[in-house]
Amino acid sequence: MSDFDLVLRGNVVTADAVIEGGYVAVSGGKVARVGAGTPPSARETQDLGNCWIIPGVIDGQVHCYSAGRDEGIGMGSRAAAAGGITVMVDMPYDQPEPITNATLFRQKVGIIEREAHVDVALYATIAPENGLDAIPGLIEAGACAFKFSTFEANPTRFPRIGDDTLYEAFLRVKPSGLLCGVHNQDQELTRKNIARAMEAGDTGWDAFGRANNMLVENLATARIYELGAETGARAHAVHVSTSRGFEICNMYKRAGHAATVETCVQYLMLNEEEHVRRFGAKAKHYPPIRPKAEMERLWTHIAAGHCDFVSSDHVSWGLDTKSDPVIFKNASGGPGLETLLPALWTGCEEHGISPTMVVKLLCEGPAKAFLLADKGRLAEGADADIVVLEPGRFVHDPGKSLSAVKWSSFEGREFTVRVAATYLRGQLVWDGSAIRNKAGNGRFLRPAA
Repeated sequence: MSDFDLVLRGNVVTADAVIEGGYVAVSGGKVARVGAGTPPSARETQDLGNCWIIPGVIDGQVHCYSAGRDEGIGMGSRAAAAGGITVMVDMPYDQPEPITNATLFRQKVGIIEREAHVDVALYATIAPENGLDAIPGLIEAGACAFKFSTFEANPTRFPRIGDDTLYEAFLRVKPSGLLCGVHNQDQELTRKNIARAMEAGDTGWDAFGRANNMLVENLATARIYELGAETGARAHAVHVSTSRGFEICNMYKRAGHAATVETCVQYLMLNEEEHVRRFGAKAKHYPPIRPKAEMERLWTHIAAGHCDFVSSDHVSWGLDTKSDPVIFKNASGGPGLETLLPALWTGCEEHGISPTMVVKLLCEGPAKAFLLADKGRLAEGADADIVVLEPGRFVHDPGKSLSAVKWSSFEGREFTVRVAATYLRGQLVWDGSAIRNKAGNGRFLRPAA
């Protein structure tokens, strides 16, 4: 009789070490053993040679419904599996209405249970007026975090929450121990800068970065952490693109406050001079893609361990929302589920940073942030969420994407790995070319108590 269900042999990467010639043994959907040398017997054994074996990725910022209903949890989770993502943390700013109460939240859980190919955890949010009383019901329903914004991108779907309401929301969320994630953008400065640019006819590809300069972001970032310091809640800036933003967070961390910081892979791998110039509105994100010098400063924070986790901020906007010659009239964001892992791995290799950092930023970090028990690590008793990465030279072709759109601001970028297999609780989801599990095999994840 075999000792285990599955054994994978290769170069195993955890948050602490690289085990060359190691193995991961799986039993009953759980990691049963991680080691080196001669592996135990199993019903199925795969010798993967020089491939890397890492925990399943947790993408802490996904928008499956922000661009409409075309993609959704079903299609989004298929793209996630192809990208080595075994947990999507989906944002609440859905079309046509955001997830602001327990009824809407439970309806979305039902969709996950029917359609998901990977596991899904959910952010919740609140309505800007009279929304505070919904917080306890959303916590009870299983929200893993709350998302707020200091900027009104849309008055209904993505509203600004005033500082007084934010303060009260932080107080009410604090006892649950859940994260208070906030979109960091100063509304007054943004609107004034855009109005001046429009009046002057300054609306080309590079105008968005000037209007949404680093001060616009940094002022809002400081406000988020000060609200956390005043309330004791877990304050989190969801997409920091500036070195100063990391410095601000570090000040609050050193003072003992529950401050955390996240950046997105595009701010580490794309720059204004090359990619925004080339792709125009396709590379319009919020915050903007910064100049190359600022991008490289972010890598010093990555290397120093200042970042809690990295996400994709995936959203599948159609190209019809990315084609206006006036840069300000285009949607912000782009697809990223299939590029998060290979892009960050490639960036770490290019900057001489150990692959253990990839596991810290894409697996261990978000598992801790969202209180996801048994996720994000290759350790005995954890869910056997496993990714196999094949090393090599792979040029990204968005035409092969499983998401709702076939474009990417990473088009033509060479990555040093590709996702050769994705396992969810020991079951093959992605075999390197096709989805192998069924809709509904993914589960809704509640945060740990």
